Amino acid sequence: MADSASLLFNPHTYDPEHFDPETRRLLRATVDWFEARGKRRLIEDYRSRAWLGDFLDFAAKEGLFATFLTPASAAKEQGRRWDTARIAALNEIFGFYGLDYWYAWQVTILGLGPVWQSDNAEARARAAELLAQGEVFAFGLSEKTHGADIYSTDMLLTPDGEGGFRASGSKYYIGNGNAAGLVSVFGRRTDVEGPDGYVFFAADSRHEAYRLVKNVVDSSKYVSEFRLADYPVAPADILHTGRAAFDAALNTVNVGKFNLCTASIGICEHAMYEAVTHASNRILYGRPVTAFPHVRRELTDAYVRLVGMKLFSDRAVDYFRSAGPDDRRYLLFNPMTKMKVTTEGEKVIDLMWDVIAAKGFEKDNYFAQAAIEIRGLPKLEGTVHVNLALILKFMRNHLLNPVEYPAVPTRLDASDDAFLFQQGPARGLGSVRFHDWRTAFDAYTEVPNVARFREQADALCTFVETAAPDEEQSRDLDLLLAVGQLFALVVHGQLILEQAQLTGLDEELLDELFAVLVRDFSAHAVELHGKDSATEDQQNWALGAVRRPVVDTGRSTRIWERVEALSGAYEMGQ
Repeated sequence: MADSASLLFNPHTYDPEHFDPETRRLLRATVDWFEARGKRRLIEDYRSRAWLGDFLDFAAKEGLFATFLTPASAAKEQGRRWDTARIAALNEIFGFYGLDYWYAWQVTILGLGPVWQSDNAEARARAAELLAQGEVFAFGLSEKTHGADIYSTDMLLTPDGEGGFRASGSKYYIGNGNAAGLVSVFGRRTDVEGPDGYVFFAADSRHEAYRLVKNVVDSSKYVSEFRLADYPVAPADILHTGRAAFDAALNTVNVGKFNLCTASIGICEHAMYEAVTHASNRILYGRPVTAFPHVRRELTDAYVRLVGMKLFSDRAVDYFRSAGPDDRRYLLFNPMTKMKVTTEGEKVIDLMWDVIAAKGFEKDNYFAQAAIEIRGLPKLEGTVHVNLALILKFMRNHLLNPVEYPAVPTRLDASDDAFLFQQGPARGLGSVRFHDWRTAFDAYTEVPNVARFREQADALCTFVETAAPDEEQSRDLDLLLAVGQLFALVVHGQLILEQAQLTGLDEELLDELFAVLVRDFSAHAVELHGKDSATEDQQNWALGAVRRPVVDTGRSTRIWERVEALSGAYEMGQ
């Protein structure tokens, strides 16, 4: 049985031995760089909004981004590949030490997406060389007026009569826009109407026609506004045209949004060490704070939710890496990692903050920045509402129409995830099929709260068959989002159970985690009951789906002892 600390990332004991030697070396080198930097410098740079120059120098010296973000098809050196498993591991490390570091890496991933999907061999070679030189990248999609509404882009490209264009317009909320060696910019031609006029092109932030306006956030993250004024776009700069440019935008976000879950996990892990250590050593009314039942319950809930986040995200990696033209299940699990895992992260921080209270504001702790940064992840790469609406597109097929698939193994092999840059047209979500979700639950019928949650999941199937929103209600997004939360819980539970079986997670911990999920399902059912447009049948179903978790005080006490053991397990050096 794994102890509590072994389930969390701990820099003092971290050894990613499941990866190849070079990956293992780079991950450990990254941890060592942060640990040598120390907590005081880490926090001071965050508070002073210092640009990440020294971190990027370290990454360039080690070839970190080049090794992890160059697909094998574009790489000249052995070991360079696009491997979602090790990318996820690095996300977690960056989140653990600070979202500013993760953000520079994340927007580099987004900036590379249109390039690696392109058939432009010259642009691909240029990107690979820039990565090798330690450059960062940017993704020029959103605009100040339209946000990420790419249908309405005002970045205009006028033909120059020589096969290229002159680009003029502005982009807003573009990470790394101050320093990117290559910015993938989305725009539209002035001489072609509709989707056929879309263009993705490569720009250089150092070009004289590229004007950096400002950093739009008060942070070390440089989230830029920039403007192009008659910027020359040569044929060699054109990455995609027409509908392929539109697909490249959406498929890039598919790749990039996955990174939010493991960053959220890293934030929560660092904060949990601080919170449990503080609570265990604080005396209140003559007793340790952790002697109070509500404190134990909140910290235990936070811990099991965090374990659930890790289990779900690790299993989602396998579906990402095993995806192909005939297996697009990742298109559901991807917005789940973005929406569900990141909002779970907010709950984890809130539960711990309720315990440590004013300590969570102190400037010498990591927790103060964790409490702020955890809020950002659910709001990046599409809001929670946008991703919930996307998840709903898969609900009927996932719950009611399973098909056979070969078993997906744990994917920690050192191979290239080439399909992520060959996803094809970004449509047809309603036709994606899934394996039977019940199989994961069938393996744990003897675990009381898994069985209790299974009752609720089966009830949701009945809802879809007998009381699903009608045509008029389908225009009521407020109602649909409540249904989406219920469905998301079923998917969340499914992948948690799959990963638990693959890793041999002990059943007591699983039982405690599913007690939390039973409460969550009941809460969302009550929310659905109260919606203005809910029909009488839907209201009756909602109350009928409410369940009480199976209580076992001995189990809860034993799980609490694991949480308490985190006290003093890790503290970052000064």
